[in-house]
Amino acid sequence: MTIRPITITGEPVLHRRAEPVEVIDDGIRELVADMFETMDAARGVGLAAPQVGVGLRIFTWQMDNRDGIPSRGVVINPFVSASKAPVGDPDPHDESEGCLSVPGESFPLRRGEAATLTGLDLDGNEISYAATGWFARMFQHEYDHLNGFLYVDRLQGKWVRKAKKAVKANEWGKPGLTWMPGQDRDPFGHDDVDDDYEDDVIAEGGHAGASEDELAR
Repeated sequence: MTIRPITITGEPVLHRRAEPVEVIDDGIRELVADMFETMDAARGVGLAAPQVGVGLRIFTWQMDNRDGIPSRGVVINPFVSASKAPVGDPDPHDESEGCLSVPGESFPLRRGEAATLTGLDLDGNEISYAATGWFARMFQHEYDHLNGFLYVDRLQGKWVRKAKKAVKANEWGKPGLTWMPGQDRDPFGHDDVDDDYEDDVIAEGGHAGASEDELAR
């Protein structure tokens, strides 16, 4: 298994629709193993293949939940259907997301409170899960990656402007930029917190120094 560099917004693979996996072969299994390794090193709750530079429809996750879904898994050629997002402005405290491909930043975004996921596991078996709350949010976030969208593309109001300013300030938005989990300083601040706090952190897909009420992928 190998930790792979994580692509940053502006890399073309992040902004186009990923291709379906035609055959689940040793190459795909190696990619998935590397994705798990990379996700873990980045302390992420989810990671999509485009985030490691591969334009295929695969994402992994590592996230506890109350929906009876395995806390660690992978889906190939997924389809996610979500409930409609609630009307109104998102709460900056309770609805903030982050993304390993927009490292170190987080912005509030409303999403559907429930989502269903179908697809294939690594053995080619069909899977189907119904998720709620933050697990549903994670599914929606990762599925967006496979369709060429980052969560910042869905922001509204002042948060759009703030996200654009952050991208400009960090000199992102162009090809060729990555960061390396385990080598580069953790962009979400996990290097700066004690071990007890890290046990409570959710960071993705990856998954922003977030509490259980925030999501970073």
